[in-house]
Amino acid sequence: MSNKTVNPESLSKPSGYAHGILAGNAVYLGGQTALDGNMEIVPGGIVEQFRQAFSNVLTTLRAAGGQPEDLVSVTIYLTDVDDYMANGREIGRIWREMAGSEYPAMAGIGVTRLWQKEAMIEIQGIAVIQDRP
Repeated sequence: MSNKTVNPESLSKPSGYAHGILAGNAVYLGGQTALDGNMEIVPGGIVEQFRQAFSNVLTTLRAAGGQPEDLVSVTIYLTDVDDYMANGREIGRIWREMAGSEYPAMAGIGVTRLWQKEAMIEIQGIAVIQDRP
């Protein structure tokens, strides 16, 4: 079985990377910042950027045939961990709205900067697509 590249049309066109790779029933989700369809970081703060970045992750996951409950690992890279923590309740509410209340294994990692200078967050994940009736 060969790997399948997953690059949803609704996301920015990748160059030098893939949005996702489907390998068997595992989906490796490339890091997503808060880029919109025009290749611009959404305006606003960490909450708006979280919503866009996580939406980009879920768009790729769905294009691979998965659902949010298939996420098994998520890594969140942050340029300001304190800002993320200060907005944790709202970010948690958005997560539950978009993905439900079951959480995968997660890590939050503080970094000095991301690929786009305006980006405050990047989300990367791994999912295992479950058999569904």
